[in-house]
Amino acid sequence: MSNTTHAERLQHLVVGVLAAALLATSAGVTAQPANQAPSAADAQQSLSRKQQSIAPIAATMAVGEMAQLNTALNHGLDAGLTVGDAKEILVQLYAYTGFPRTLNALGELMKVLDARKQRGVQDAPGREPGPVPTGRELLAQGTANQTRLIGSPVRGPLFEFSPQVDEYLKTHLFGDIFGRDNLDWQSRELATVGALAALSGVESQLQSHIAVSMNVGLTAAQLRQAADVLAERGQAEAARRTRAAIDRHLAGPAAR
Repeated sequence: MSNTTHAERLQHLVVGVLAAALLATSAGVTAQPANQAPSAADAQQSLSRKQQSIAPIAATMAVGEMAQLNTALNHGLDAGLTVGDAKEILVQLYAYTGFPRTLNALGELMKVLDARKQRGVQDAPGREPGPVPTGRELLAQGTANQTRLIGSPVRGPLFEFSPQVDEYLKTHLFGDIFGRDNLDWQSRELATVGALAALSGVESQLQSHIAVSMNVGLTAAQLRQAADVLAERGQAEAARRTRAAIDRHLAGPAAR
């Protein structure tokens, strides 16, 4: 019981602080990082089938709907997610939904994979992530990742008040997790948006990750498509929240 309590406290702390940081900086972001900016062709593209499968996995995992998660995982694997992709999505989301949801979801993924093997389906294993640095190098990489994701350096009184939280965010969330190169940042943001959209009471965090999603090259049209897929998969409220957050982002800071 103590481990679960500690994990959920850490999860709420990480998500809350990240949301505050993103909201504090997103109004001043006027340009995307050069290596993440979408081209004109990208703006006209739809999400791939694999990308479309990510938000429903995250949404059903976030609210603990195991039967729906089972279906979503099967859809994702059929659409081209590797076993490693599916695992990475679920592991990353512990930072936003807590260890209990992630552990349950990983158990469900194991059941899905066993059932598929019995049917003769051979899912691609995917690749393992490359090495992540440690110590001060991890802090430097996490700081750089945070700046690229959000669009500008993150500073503020909150981090001066609690420098430990600032370091945890930079080293663990942005270094250890976003530093893993076996899942691209657009996929990570589609997962985060899907999970946060499914939860009530975290609209500010969802709003922040809509901004981050666009910073890493997803377009409003693609995010609306993700909302459409959520609606089609029975996640009407998550779809509504996603569309509302997109509209507020496009309307500018005054509308938030």
